[in-house]
Amino acid sequence: MCGNESATIAEKTVVREILKNAYPLIDTHTHFDAPVFDKDRRQQVEQAYSQGIRHLVLVGYLHQYFDRMYGTQDFINKMSQSSAIEANNQDQQCIKTHIALGLHPFYIEQHTEEHLKQLEQIVVESRPLAIGEIGLDTFTDAMKQPDVFAKQEKFFKAQLDMAVDSGLPVMLHIRKAHAEALAILKAHEYDAHKLGGIAHSFSGGEQEAKAFVKLGFKLGVTGQITNPNAKKLRRAIQVAVNSHGIECLVIETDCPDMTPIMCQTSDDTHAHNRNVPANLPWVLASLSELLEIPHDKLAKQLWQNSCNALKVNWAYPV
Repeated sequence: MCGNESATIAEKTVVREILKNAYPLIDTHTHFDAPVFDKDRRQQVEQAYSQGIRHLVLVGYLHQYFDRMYGTQDFINKMSQSSAIEANNQDQQCIKTHIALGLHPFYIEQHTEEHLKQLEQIVVESRPLAIGEIGLDTFTDAMKQPDVFAKQEKFFKAQLDMAVDSGLPVMLHIRKAHAEALAILKAHEYDAHKLGGIAHSFSGGEQEAKAFVKLGFKLGVTGQITNPNAKKLRRAIQVAVNSHGIECLVIETDCPDMTPIMCQTSDDTHAHNRNVPANLPWVLASLSELLEIPHDKLAKQLWQNSCNALKVNWAYPV
């Protein structure tokens, strides 16, 4: 049930209806290339596929890990090819994996001008699915320092420029800097209504939620929505949907982080509480309950929302 096999009997009963149907889902934001998955990545891909995951996006954050992302994509693609051969049926495919590349604001002190130039070159030569994750982050006091924040803004704008030049959507990482990010986005040439885009792992309030959606971004909903105590987030999602409809949402695991609350254990170690793509149906279940929308209707709409946000035309499996 959970990727970490720690859900209670009652919680498993609640989600059983979803899992037996394995609604097709797109995990719009993962870090599935992380070393924490090296020992069982094949098993996790198989489990995710069994739970309905059909597309998975690997999202970049540091230049030094871009090659690792492409290596992970190659690994999963080879799994797909071998499964098709074994089944003697080209329709038997594994999860399709896609790559977004960006320089994450939280690691701003590690980024260099050369990294920006190399990112631009890769975007031109390889054309990733999206630019991301990019944005602003003032989570720590150090990141609020004027020189550090100024560098964040510079890199954010430079990567928005890349997105405009390449015609690609962006994946935003905005943490405790929503007003500043919105100001930049409103002034910039980047138009999410035309290019798409996702406010990944949205963490703002009601007004911020409506503001990002008004600009054309989808709100990325993670396992945080499964926590009944996340009242600010849950209310913000409800308000955004009330104002703009369920068309404004996409879902993601952000694995190995943002583990759904029912998949967490009392052993608060990273290894035990590692999030996995197979946990995405828990996000669907909690969102379905919060918005009072049937699972099947919501799953199909989220698929279309993801395609709209990423400017792709992935056929909904039937």
